[in-house]
Amino acid sequence: MNPFRFERVAGACLQMLVLGPIFACADAGMSPLPSEGTASELGAAAQALRCSEGEQLFERETFGGNGRTCSTCHGAETGTVSPEEARRRWRKDQDDPLFLHDGSDDGQGNGVERMLAEATILVEIALPPNVHLAGDPYARSVTVRRGVPSTLNTPALDPVLMWDGRQPSLEAQAAGAVHDHAQSDTAPTPEQLRAIAEFEQSDAFFSSAALRRFARGGPPPELPRGRTRAQRRGRLFFEDVAPDASGKRGLCAGCHSGPMLDESNEFLPFPLPPGSRFQTVGVSELNRAQNPVYDFVFTAEDGSTQTISSPDPGRALITGVVDPSLAEHVNAFKISTLWGVARTAPYFHDNSAKTLLDVAAHYADFFALITDPDGPEGPAEPGLVLTERDQADIAAYLELL
Repeated sequence: MNPFRFERVAGACLQMLVLGPIFACADAGMSPLPSEGTASELGAAAQALRCSEGEQLFERETFGGNGRTCSTCHGAETGTVSPEEARRRWRKDQDDPLFLHDGSDDGQGNGVERMLAEATILVEIALPPNVHLAGDPYARSVTVRRGVPSTLNTPALDPVLMWDGRQPSLEAQAAGAVHDHAQSDTAPTPEQLRAIAEFEQSDAFFSSAALRRFARGGPPPELPRGRTRAQRRGRLFFEDVAPDASGKRGLCAGCHSGPMLDESNEFLPFPLPPGSRFQTVGVSELNRAQNPVYDFVFTAEDGSTQTISSPDPGRALITGVVDPSLAEHVNAFKISTLWGVARTAPYFHDNSAKTLLDVAAHYADFFALITDPDGPEGPAEPGLVLTERDQADIAAYLELL
């Protein structure tokens, strides 16, 4: 367990079982429920008690399911699970709940190759009414392979949840996970879901003091200046400014601007409005994870159809929109925050980038492809080339965030 994750609260939880919530919260450094006090004092104490309960629910409550808890897939240090962690847990305990159900190769508990190599789970997504599979026209859902979104910084600072944004709240996300991933027929109560949500917004879930202050109403975090030459060069890519003649300054900020570095800005040269939270960056198109590809048939309001071949169309499976001029739908996924990104490997919705250098290399390929006027086989050079030094500088700067 992360030493920052409510150590004092966790210790207090044991006392809660023996001495009761008043003494437990006092020992945890929180205000106990007063016999008399202001409404704000009573509210703060009640919130502290819910947070303590939320820690127990997050860490240990299975709700009568398959043995999984929230922490099975959302590790204390990273908020997610990596292939390295999966392999370590497999060596320690092959009965670890991580490898059950959608963590197994077939979704039935058989095989662990995918989890050990990619740390992806099988996610069943309902198809929109206007979408069907060419290979199975009567299917009303599709199963795709996705990494576990990190809970680091997200619950308190990002209203967009899941890779495709399909869950409207932390409570809905927790309820869905208990039912879908833990296979529980016992639904958490609204009070339990609220407690989990409040725990996820506690100090344990921030990558830095600056992010904690921002979540509590303080100033937004600022881009660090960089200590090394590589970091200072890398910073130029993330400055929220119009690109310079090289096209590189401000390049990454095109999709990673705003206080959380997770939204598009006005300088992005793609069909994406400022402030957008979803974008395709070629991950499904390139499919480096070599996931199974489906033919999705989208039917427009006028009855016309368009077939999209993809391992995972992302946001389009939620909206049903296939218009190729709208980059925030087909093969588009949530633009994730970059704060704390060095701790949340692997990257992209399919975990196809294992390191920050892999991320930079992917973007080098992506920008080369979309700025090549005659395609990779033609004689013309791409309009934007990220050199190996550029890639190393970007990765070096991301390590600071």
